[in-house]
Amino acid sequence: MRPKSTLFRALGTGFLWVWVGLACALVWPGAAEAGHINRIVVDGSINPASADYIMQAIETSERDGASAVLIELDTPGGLVSSSQDIIKAMLNAKVPIIVFVTPRGAWAASAGTFITIAANVAAMTPGSSIGAAHPVGLGGSGGGQGEDEEGKAARDVSMEKAENLLAAYMESIAKERERNVEWAVDAVRNSVAVDAEEALELGVIDLIAEDRQELLAAIDGREVKVAGDPVTLELANAEVRLLEMTILQGIFNFLADPNVAVILMLAGLMGLYIEFNNPGLILPGVVGAVCLVLTGFALQILPFSWVGLMLILVGLGLLMAEMFVTSYGALFAAGIACFLLGGTMVFDAPEVSDLNVDFWSVLLPSVLGLASFGGALVFLVGRSMLREQTAGVDEMVGLVGQASTSLSPEGKIFIRGEYWNVESDQTIEAGEPVEVVAVNGLKLRVRRASQPR
Repeated sequence: MRPKSTLFRALGTGFLWVWVGLACALVWPGAAEAGHINRIVVDGSINPASADYIMQAIETSERDGASAVLIELDTPGGLVSSSQDIIKAMLNAKVPIIVFVTPRGAWAASAGTFITIAANVAAMTPGSSIGAAHPVGLGGSGGGQGEDEEGKAARDVSMEKAENLLAAYMESIAKERERNVEWAVDAVRNSVAVDAEEALELGVIDLIAEDRQELLAAIDGREVKVAGDPVTLELANAEVRLLEMTILQGIFNFLADPNVAVILMLAGLMGLYIEFNNPGLILPGVVGAVCLVLTGFALQILPFSWVGLMLILVGLGLLMAEMFVTSYGALFAAGIACFLLGGTMVFDAPEVSDLNVDFWSVLLPSVLGLASFGGALVFLVGRSMLREQTAGVDEMVGLVGQASTSLSPEGKIFIRGEYWNVESDQTIEAGEPVEVVAVNGLKLRVRRASQPR
């Protein structure tokens, strides 16, 4: 009987430890399995591609039970519509959102300010900055010199409405996250910006951290509101998983840069320009077509101005006209001016975006490169037109050959390695030198030459 009692005692002890383990797992989940954090990196403009990236990360984190979503942010701003989509997803997320402006030298400008303030936890690394949330052009001087007073007034009213809407939107976000409302509104109306230390002092962010590890350690155990309910952040020993952009998101994010779009547009136009002037090269035409297709995708993502786009096309037309019209460079100069003016206007839509083309580092060098190539092409074509003809039948005028038969007045001559039927107003004996004076179809008109050339 003793062996049986020993067996039952062992089984009872085993079951007891199993129940203890299950109880510990239910009471203290961290003892069974450490949680994880989904991390994403937004380094560039806020556009539909980056917005989809952030919203997809939030949805993934809600599905896989992540402890939080960590957004490492460095952005100069972007589209208002994309920012609104991101903030709506952040405010309604069922998982805590942490925004960390990093690395050193990073900034959360314009749309980035909205996103940072909308986070459950907002942090910055030393040397970073935040603010300037006033979209470029809002409250500016208005239209161009040709705009009448009524047009200026309408534009000013539109700008004021947009500014008021953005200020009210920022105020509501700051109130929801209990941040400095006065500074947040000032960042929209007056484009103020501060560094990390000032942002912490003003209550714009929650903390400053040197790196990701220091940030997660500092906020572990902090209570935040998620979907209206208090949630305690349990980030100690949590695994950090990087969620990367999909291939399509990466491509569209690259195309959503106005600088890239302008370069692709100019490259496409130049490729087709070369192909049209030199049919059969194929490669420039294919490259140009591909660049213009990519430009079409970019124009679907970015808000653009038809006026700016038309100016660029007019500039191309003027460059082509210079090759066929003697304007002594006037058309060429006008074309380059249209390129520069159109490039500055093509993505100038301040009511919906603060993205524009960098004039000095992108637009000007690109247009100057285009002008150099176009100028060289115009020069070479013009010089070739001034040369004497060296191919074809007409270039035979002035050449000297030898009479193969007696010309009285018709006969044959040998010239340029060929026998030709000719006619002459003079009687010329066979073997005498003759000079071509005209070409009449397949017959030459000649005269006696003083000496062969």
